[in-house]
Amino acid sequence: MRVVVSVGGSVLVPDPDSNRVEPYAAGIEELVAAGHEVAAVVGGGGVAREYIGAARDLGANEIELDQLGIAVTRLNARLLLAALDERVAASTVAEGYEGADEALHRGDVAVMGGVVPAQTTDAVAAALAEYVDADLLVYATSVPGVFSADPDDEPDAERYDELTASALVETVATMEMNAGSSAPVDLLATKVIQRAGIDTIVLDGSEPDRVVRAVQSGEFDGTRIVPDER
Repeated sequence: MRVVVSVGGSVLVPDPDSNRVEPYAAGIEELVAAGHEVAAVVGGGGVAREYIGAARDLGANEIELDQLGIAVTRLNARLLLAALDERVAASTVAEGYEGADEALHRGDVAVMGGVVPAQTTDAVAAALAEYVDADLLVYATSVPGVFSADPDDEPDAERYDELTASALVETVATMEMNAGSSAPVDLLATKVIQRAGIDTIVLDGSEPDRVVRAVQSGEFDGTRIVPDER
């Protein structure tokens, strides 16, 4: 199975001293050993937000801020790449979809961060999954699935076990319209998922084993997104 795993920066590197990079690398290597093709897209997380906040205070414009965020995602991706066994990983972080696709065709694990301004790594992961015709897209986030509303604001929000892609778009669009709310996957990513009909899982990725189990056995605690035609 060909799998794209999107790992939030706040999940992989919640702080520089965290011990999640090596376990994530080990999990990816386990999937490869089981015969899966794996590409990983890494986010910027709190480190990116700190740099962006500092640069905004210094007067940087939004495109410059996006470029700074992309740079941080690629640094996080380099951390993951460094932890992977060189026998299974690509030699460099891919800077575009073509490079990631080439790595997969060589039989390597592809690792990448952001690509262009105004596009989050949520959307990058969805676009990469579409580009390489992935069988499964997994979002390892800081929340355990997709909820009916922002659970930080509404503790009674319902978590969905399964949603169609169209329902996901509608749910995230409603959440993103509320100032200050957060969704586990951004709106552009949901539209790519809908367009491509990608089987998708959203789960709490704080434990890398959860990602491995979701891919290997289909068992997970989170939300499955299914194509509309099902």
